[in-house]
Amino acid sequence: MTQTEQQKIVDQVIMSRRSIRAFLPDSIDRKDLEDILSVASRAPSGSNIQPWKVYVVTGSKLRNLSEEIVSTFMNPESDAKHTEEYAYYPTQWVSPYTERRRKVGWDLYGLLGISKGDKERMKLQHARNFRFFDAPVAMIFTIDRIMQTGSWLDFGCFYQNIMIAAKARGIDSCPQAALNRYHKILRQHCPIPDNEIVLCCLALGYADKSKIENTLVTEREPVKNFATFIN
Repeated sequence: MTQTEQQKIVDQVIMSRRSIRAFLPDSIDRKDLEDILSVASRAPSGSNIQPWKVYVVTGSKLRNLSEEIVSTFMNPESDAKHTEEYAYYPTQWVSPYTERRRKVGWDLYGLLGISKGDKERMKLQHARNFRFFDAPVAMIFTIDRIMQTGSWLDFGCFYQNIMIAAKARGIDSCPQAALNRYHKILRQHCPIPDNEIVLCCLALGYADKSKIENTLVTEREPVKNFATFIN
């Protein structure tokens, strides 16, 4: 394979990956999951400390976990007891981030026919996060609490590698931070020790191409808007 051919393949895999919000029930082979994680583990990390931990949940364990979180989310009194361990989003939104966030939300709701005032349908759609969008595999990622910002950056490299390695195998994904609030429930269903903090989750499976939400393609800023070249 020439360098140009290799470049085209890698670029195509990266460019074709999207956040999928409706999965088929088809299972993923254990070997494929192990291969994906093995490839992803080649991510760089400071001093090669490889700070990431992964809990892979499938089958009835995943269904039970999902049902408990959805039930909690739909009950305001129970839901109020759950908070994030760290702030994923800023506490104060400013431009251009506010506009980008709103756009992707309304683009998704527009595809689904959810109007701005339809809070009930919005909540039901948000609850889909907690079913991992019906994906057959959920990955929960943690890191030791003693780690600092550098290790969180290292985890980001690992996280992206998983999604790219999965896409190269025809397996789709959806990165998820919405479940961070429910780290206590995640711990009840997974052997996550207290010294590990839940960073985020990932839904893995095969996209249900009949679902309109999977036609959503988010926009990206042109390079000139975020890169400064200094000669």
